[in-house]
Amino acid sequence: MTAGTPSAPLPASPLPPEIVPAAPPPAPLARDVAPAEQAVRRARRWKPAEFLFWTVALVAPLVLPRSMLLMNEIAILALFALSLDLILGYAGIVSLGHAAFLGVGAYAAGLFALNVNADPLAGLLVAMLTASALGFLSSFLVLRGTDLTRLMVTLGVALLVFEAANSWRSLTGGADGLQGIAMDPVLGLFDFDLKGRTAYLYSLAVLFLLFLAARRMMGSPFGLSLRAIRDNRLRASASGVGVNGRLVVVYTLAAAYAGAAGALLAQTTQFVSLDVLEFHRSADLMLVLIIGGTGWLYGGLIGAVLFELFQDAVAAATPQYWQFWVGLLLVVFVSGGREAVHKAGAALRRKIAGLKIAGLFGGRRP
Repeated sequence: MTAGTPSAPLPASPLPPEIVPAAPPPAPLARDVAPAEQAVRRARRWKPAEFLFWTVALVAPLVLPRSMLLMNEIAILALFALSLDLILGYAGIVSLGHAAFLGVGAYAAGLFALNVNADPLAGLLVAMLTASALGFLSSFLVLRGTDLTRLMVTLGVALLVFEAANSWRSLTGGADGLQGIAMDPVLGLFDFDLKGRTAYLYSLAVLFLLFLAARRMMGSPFGLSLRAIRDNRLRASASGVGVNGRLVVVYTLAAAYAGAAGALLAQTTQFVSLDVLEFHRSADLMLVLIIGGTGWLYGGLIGAVLFELFQDAVAAATPQYWQFWVGLLLVVFVSGGREAVHKAGAALRRKIAGLKIAGLFGGRRP
């Protein structure tokens, strides 16, 4: 080939166009993540306010050493409220008989300590298994019908359990309750004292561990599917979500959590009576979640703190009429007081954010 002579064109590809290998697809970027996975990551990320909440709960005995019995009641009520929030806030199952699982857990832990073993952790496990068994069996009834039907079914289950405990005196003690419960030290090291220090730290530890498990689960795809079921059950079912199976699982899990709260109540007070099965337990629990809010786990915890502090203060000021003031609190919150509190909190957060921005720009807003 001499200079200036045009070069011959390259030969065409011998392969037909339909079998020419295509270029490999570009590798996915790190930012190309599914929205569901992003939501899961955001839900699992701890916020500074959460660290502050648990730090305050841990150092509270040092600041208020004379109020540890009250703080133990708050921790138990918080765990009980957390159990209801799992089904009400995330699955949309309304219950007026959640005290049945609290009572079953309390009686299971008390009877186990009296007749088998007084180890607190073993009794806690037995109580959770017993309550979860009741929750699993009753879940198939709760899944049927509308919200009104579920209310009646849960209330009916609670009444049946109450009547069984009242009638089976040879096992439960009837109206006299279970007496003479003596618990071994926690982990063989920490005795239950009269001041309630061990009781509170034990209840707080159980609450924290079960809260971590619930937080992990509700921040997973399972928790997202529960929200989908709560918002639109038919659409979730049409999307391929196993609605009934997931509702049975979360209802059984909530029953186990309530049973753990009942075990803590029996072990720390060393007494079980029919009061753990009374309707007012379920009614107070609904008020706790109304105060704190549903569907974010911390609602039950914060509501338990506010409810117990309010009830303790009112009972000390007016011992004869404290129930009137608790009922008034319920009416105020249901009538819009909770929304007003949330609006005030949002306004305060915006004010703080504005002050921070002003500080960054030398006292002037952009």
